[in-house]
Amino acid sequence: MKRYWFVFCHSELMLEKTPDGKYTVPLSEEAPLNTASPISEIHNITPLDGTEVKAYATDSITDTDHYELCPLRASYRKLPLELYMKAGKCAEILYWDANTQYCGKCGGRMKLHTDISKKCTQCGREIWPLLSTAIIVLIHRGDKVLLVHANNFKGHYYGLVAGFVETGETLEEAVRREVMEETGLQIKNLRYFSSQPWPYPCGLMVGFHADYESGELHLQLSELGDGGWFDKDNLPEIPEKLSIARKLIDDWRKK
Repeated sequence: MKRYWFVFCHSELMLEKTPDGKYTVPLSEEAPLNTASPISEIHNITPLDGTEVKAYATDSITDTDHYELCPLRASYRKLPLELYMKAGKCAEILYWDANTQYCGKCGGRMKLHTDISKKCTQCGREIWPLLSTAIIVLIHRGDKVLLVHANNFKGHYYGLVAGFVETGETLEEAVRREVMEETGLQIKNLRYFSSQPWPYPCGLMVGFHADYESGELHLQLSELGDGGWFDKDNLPEIPEKLSIARKLIDDWRKK
């Protein structure tokens, strides 16, 4: 039975080149022949359209004309969307596996118990992959929206106010807190847009639209380097299409 093989080497995904110049991931009964012995467990991942999915990490891949290593984020521009999304899940499972080798309670060795859980070989403590939930919001003020340049952005593009949900918060509370902390603004009419897995390394981004209510823009300089109100005819460079930030902006631009 053929199965998809998502093979990672030093955080890069191994892509297979197709005769028509496009890319895919290996689909075969056995692991691709050009990989060294895996240095991680071979993980069973949720099937893709009825086809088994396997994932593992290795520290050595032999270069060939048939395969190419590619950073996960860049693979969005090379793979069909369904394979890129599955690669993200594989990356998250491998990250979790690599960072949970020992029990945080007793120090014992952790072993896979199910496909998505581990159990300590000494105390029996069971763990599952952790997910860091974050919110992201597009704030409207008349025919303009607030775009910001975060200090951690790699590039000159402008995105949206975002931040992690804290313990004990609702998503809505997190949006209002992050907006106040980073911009000094009050918002209203919070509206859920959509969510997006964000495997860098293990996040879930939850997107909202909101309307400006009051306040003057005062950026939190430890987080944001620049920001302002922009209309559709005067946009700065914006995020690429893979991100939920871009989806929110594009949703506004269509209206």
